[in-house]
Amino acid sequence: MSAEPKIPPQPDRPPSGWAVFRRRLLLGTLGVILLLIVGVMGWTWIALHFSYSTGERVGYIQKMSKKGWVCKTWEGELAMLNQPGVPAQIFEFTVRDEAVAQNIMKYAGQRVSLTYSQHRGIPTRCFGETEYFVTGVTPLGP
Repeated sequence: MSAEPKIPPQPDRPPSGWAVFRRRLLLGTLGVILLLIVGVMGWTWIALHFSYSTGERVGYIQKMSKKGWVCKTWEGELAMLNQPGVPAQIFEFTVRDEAVAQNIMKYAGQRVSLTYSQHRGIPTRCFGETEYFVTGVTPLGP
């Protein structure tokens, strides 16, 4: 026999109330953060894929530029003339498709018809500075 006393195995103690509280708080916080991230991503997807309205605007392409610090987007202005002597209304728009942006720049200063869709409630300016996204351009001549 050995001289060391044998210690019987101790049953596992249940965690203290404070440890259980911390674990639940951490899991709850992570769950809320995950739910918020998924919610914002879902809202962004819905806002980008379902349009509030669609239509056409007619006028003269006044400006096209690629803007943004991190997310570069094509932004433009269409001058809409209603009547002689009345100041032109400016329609500001965003173009997400590079081919459409190049096509619009080709008609700068000319009278065109822009086809657009309006997407309201996009949570960030990274997708464009306006809620009007141009999807097509048709030249109307002089």
